[in-house]
Amino acid sequence: MRFHAFRRLLAVTAMVGLCASCGSSSTSSRTSTSSTGEAASTSGSASGALNVFAAASLTAAFNDGKIGLGSTNPNLTVTYNFAGSNALVTQIRQGAPADVFASADQKNMTTLFNARVVEAPVVFATNRLQIAVAPTNPKGITGLADLAKPGVSVVVAAPGVPAGDYTREVTAKLGISITPKSLETDVKSALTKVTSGEVDATVVYLTDVRAAGSKAVGVDITEAQQPAIAYPIAIVKATKNRAAAEAFVRSATSGAVQQSLMRQGFIAP
Repeated sequence: MRFHAFRRLLAVTAMVGLCASCGSSSTSSRTSTSSTGEAASTSGSASGALNVFAAASLTAAFNDGKIGLGSTNPNLTVTYNFAGSNALVTQIRQGAPADVFASADQKNMTTLFNARVVEAPVVFATNRLQIAVAPTNPKGITGLADLAKPGVSVVVAAPGVPAGDYTREVTAKLGISITPKSLETDVKSALTKVTSGEVDATVVYLTDVRAAGSKAVGVDITEAQQPAIAYPIAIVKATKNRAAAEAFVRSATSGAVQQSLMRQGFIAP
């Protein structure tokens, strides 16, 4: 999709989603957003159980966002299911009890929207690709072209996983041919291969490298080489807790979860 067409799609999607909101590891705990606007919109009305299926790259930000979300919804219990966006789509289509779906790309969200499984999505964040290497960068990697050099071991996310598809999109445009040691199920798995010393590098999101702390460092990919990375969120039509689902989407777009996303290095749409 050309860039200008993609920008128009983001604008339309955001408008539709915001209108709608107005009218592989799992973690579960009682939520505990400190935003005045969010408190006013939810009025502490959201309660009960909520299952949020979210892209693995959202792990740190969404977990952090629970603290503020719970301050205005003390009787709400959020359970997260983090995995590759494509794997989550499969689970939801097979009947997994999801209330909200947050994807790392438009493609996987569109699959569920076209199947009438989710309501109109809204883009709540964007991101950037970054090369992750060991803290000392022993192979001296400075850019994507270095990942194709002999003696450099690399893993990338598998086809269908947004980070992997974004990586292949960029390298194909640059004429770079990378032979990965393995294809990983999500960005967390790919990054673990680097932090454990099993491989020299991977391509994940800037936010993943930041979340790794001292275990990895990032090598920037130039702005001209960056793909358009958008994160849409939507309510699953089969939700059994609409009030809570709406509250979470509001928080992701303009409340405590959104604030957490910005702290973790995501970019506002």
